[in-house]
Amino acid sequence: MVYPCPVRSGRIYSRTAMTSQKIAEQFVAAINTHDVEGIASLMTSDHRFIDSLGTVVEGRDAMREGWRSYFTMVPDYKLDIRRSFIAENDKAEAVLVVVVSGSYWSKGIKQPNSSWSTPAALRAVTRDGQIAEWQVYADNEPIREQMRAASV
Repeated sequence: MVYPCPVRSGRIYSRTAMTSQKIAEQFVAAINTHDVEGIASLMTSDHRFIDSLGTVVEGRDAMREGWRSYFTMVPDYKLDIRRSFIAENDKAEAVLVVVVSGSYWSKGIKQPNSSWSTPAALRAVTRDGQIAEWQVYADNEPIREQMRAASV
């Protein structure tokens, strides 16, 4: 079971769970400033990224390049945290409810009518002060539509 943070129910959470939430928030802050090296510094070397279609990318270096590429395609990408939750047990896990927004760019040019926004959930599993796993639950169809339209 998970509970929203900050805790209003009087429950006491482990330092591990609270730290996971803070690390996830730092990760989002690095993403929002498009700080690829900052993002990479918050990932474990064996980091796992799982996208909304279930595709898995493993390793910090692969994800460093992935983020660089994504920020070229969506240079105004932003995550707006609306709520956050932590695991009730000692598992180092946090969930963030966010609104994701951006616009699609191709060959350095913003595509017409390409702005999009969608709700999403992000799951972060932390280990030793870094993100070991980052999983995205979102409907990415808005950006897929932009990409299809631009390739026509």
